[in-house]
Amino acid sequence: MDLFFELEIAYIIIGIFILSVTAFVTSRDFVAYREIKNQEGEVVQSIATGSFKKGMISVFIFVAILIAFHYNMTTSRMNNVEEMFNNNDTIICENKMRRTISNSVLLSKEMGWRLENHLFKNPEFERDFFSARCVEWIGSKPQIEEAKRKATLKEK
Repeated sequence: MDLFFELEIAYIIIGIFILSVTAFVTSRDFVAYREIKNQEGEVVQSIATGSFKKGMISVFIFVAILIAFHYNMTTSRMNNVEEMFNNNDTIICENKMRRTISNSVLLSKEMGWRLENHLFKNPEFERDFFSARCVEWIGSKPQIEEAKRKATLKEK
């Protein structure tokens, strides 16, 4: 459950905002009531349309489906990335700390990385990388060799 909130808290907050807008709009008189007029044009009766209930239920279901879809998609990608890493494949993670042209980092066990509780850790890096922000590396061996060479140069 902690992983769910860690991954989806931003979308839950956005969903709450959308629900509050829905509640505001569907509770207005021009949406919530239908007026019945007689032949002279006088309002005889106002009938509640149930728009608040219909709107809130339908928007809640829509937002919940989107959040569940995003969570399932993200956790399946995390599992795939972690499985690839454990099989000694190279993966790539975004590095939000360095805002340069090349803001991604290649990770593999060969480069000294380890996986602990969905976090990729390396003593040479000052921050960890969350597996939800990583994808499969589809690159060439020379690029991996270049990344390894740069890592060894940093050690010296």
